[in-house]
Amino acid sequence: MTALRETGWAKLNLTLEVLGRRADGFHELRSLVAFAGLGDEVELEPDGALELKVEGPFAHALGGDNLILKAAKAALDLAPNLRLGCFRLVKLLPVAAGLGGGSADAAAALRLIARANGGALTEAQLAELAPKLGSDVTVCLDSQPALITGRGEKVEAVSGFPSCGVLLANPGSPLATEAVYAALRAAPLAAPPRQAAEKLDFQGDFARLLDFARPRGNDLEAPAARLTPEIREVLAALVALQGVRIARLSGSGPTCFALFATEAEAQRAAARLAAEHPAWWIAATKLGV
Repeated sequence: MTALRETGWAKLNLTLEVLGRRADGFHELRSLVAFAGLGDEVELEPDGALELKVEGPFAHALGGDNLILKAAKAALDLAPNLRLGCFRLVKLLPVAAGLGGGSADAAAALRLIARANGGALTEAQLAELAPKLGSDVTVCLDSQPALITGRGEKVEAVSGFPSCGVLLANPGSPLATEAVYAALRAAPLAAPPRQAAEKLDFQGDFARLLDFARPRGNDLEAPAARLTPEIREVLAALVALQGVRIARLSGSGPTCFALFATEAEAQRAAARLAAEHPAWWIAATKLGV
């Protein structure tokens, strides 16, 4: 059987509200998530010993147990007769960047395992495995626009997400999520949140998306910028670009993003930004995969 391929799509938190610190140590969130048209490449060559080969421009930044192998071992615990084999990860996204790369790679691995085993893992089983691997893995399974709540594992699909352009910029300073949440010093959760997330429908209208996102922001932006001051420089550079509608931090950073009406606008802005800041990781693409 030839190698199967999936993409671990880059996840963007277009908004990120931290509602409080929960008794279990996690933080209660409400976040509008979308996926950019770029990501890591993940392959599985079924059969043979379970192993992982890593390459790509950011392979050197990975260390310790990779979530791909954790996903494979968790799936094997659930269904011992699964066919696994050699995984290959081409790491194209920066590490510890606020793009959900590890979670997206784990989700891609789960999709590959399901494909390699002809449905031996059901959607319900995948949904059971995902939150055990990480809070973001659930939304990364489908990699579709969603409003996520809880610690990130509760996913409500978003309808009518509009096509738009996005520019991503990272100053090259990895930033651990745990450190940013510690710096936030969120107050204990005052009261349990509502049971169900609101259902959003943007009706394909970019202006509706902007109206929703603008007042909400990212509660992790200020503590992340205190830990990594270069974030402020990146945001200032993004805001100054022609055609930008929103510029903010994604997740816990340090990657920042800017939204544009079209992918072509984002590409032109990326070319200008790359000329001014050649040391930054910069990419332009569309939202939605």
